[in-house]
Amino acid sequence: MPMSPRQPTPEQQQVLDRILAQRERLRARRDAMRQARAAAAPQGRVNPGDPLIARFVSFARLHPLAVAAVLGVAALAGPGRVVRWAGVVLPAILRMRRG
Repeated sequence: MPMSPRQPTPEQQQVLDRILAQRERLRARRDAMRQARAAAAPQGRVNPGDPLIARFVSFARLHPLAVAAVLGVAALAGPGRVVRWAGVVLPAILRMRRG
């Protein structure tokens, strides 16, 4: 003997309707976020107007092998040597950005 589905009470139906509306809002929000991320994704180039960190991330996404090679060389060189070279290279980069 199959069981017939129970009909929700009006209060339960209100709760179910609110849950459905919330799910739809969350789905729409998730879709909007996905579209915004796709629009903000680099289109094959690094935007020079972006903050420095965003440019590094864009470069890393566009050139993962180059970044992996640089990180590998840095790991082989050791932390002391990397810090010394950063002390030489970072001021030069900052001077180039100003002038």
